[in-house]
Amino acid sequence: MSSVSTQADTTARLLIDCPDRPGIVSAVTTFLYHHGVNVTELDQHSSDPEGGRFFMRLEFQTPNLDVSRATLQQAFGDVVGRRFDMQWHISYAADRPRMAILVSKHDHALMELLWRWQRGELRVEVPVVISNHPDLREAVERFGVRFEHVPIDAATHADAEARMQGLLHGQADVLVLARYMRILSADFVARWPRRIINIHHSFLPAFAGADPYRQASDRGVKLIGATAHYVTADLDQGPIIEQDTARVSHRHEVPDLRDLGRDLERQVLARAVRWHVEDRIIVNGNKTIVFA
Repeated sequence: MSSVSTQADTTARLLIDCPDRPGIVSAVTTFLYHHGVNVTELDQHSSDPEGGRFFMRLEFQTPNLDVSRATLQQAFGDVVGRRFDMQWHISYAADRPRMAILVSKHDHALMELLWRWQRGELRVEVPVVISNHPDLREAVERFGVRFEHVPIDAATHADAEARMQGLLHGQADVLVLARYMRILSADFVARWPRRIINIHHSFLPAFAGADPYRQASDRGVKLIGATAHYVTADLDQGPIIEQDTARVSHRHEVPDLRDLGRDLERQVLARAVRWHVEDRIIVNGNKTIVFA
């Protein structure tokens, strides 16, 4: 991994969720201006101009910031955040989040993430890959990433999850399920609110259960898709981050559908993970606002 500093290392991000009212953009940008920063990207969305929620994402450059990070946080909360009843968060691109990956035997989504990380396209650290099968150890370790095999079945589920939590404790900020083919318990998920991202092999809900591409072929579908979403205790019902589709026809056999589907899964998951680590997502109930 290259450690060369770029402009991205001086970038900070501000996410805001608050009741909509006049003056929010002016108050935020004026505050930042008075602390010597340059706003380089601003995007906003209102759920309803009359009494709805207001969502905003800003990127700003910090080389001329005139106070410490802690002082900036305190001042923003006192001067702007409290005034507008905001839920807000400032992050810094130089602080790379730690992304742990859970995977089973299918390697396509995992390899896409590791490849993009190695190229510097995903600005994260990858402390560990955990799998319930040993098959991908060599492929993962070629990237210089630690691989942990944690077998799991119905009888050992609780113990296996406890071991995984031990491996992840203090080591990860976000978990990515890159075709991890086990259902995580509600207790496990509760420890990672809005910090587990899953890739699903279709638009949700559709073709649940085994061999979805054979089901799709049997139904004569004309579109196949993939969905990346946050994981909640309700299986496959979490807030959707990204989706995509490919057109298919009667000429596509089951192997063709699998190949197309895996390509969609790779791309959709990679986009969702990138948007998460770049703080481009605000979760509002069971919906997401994505400033992509």
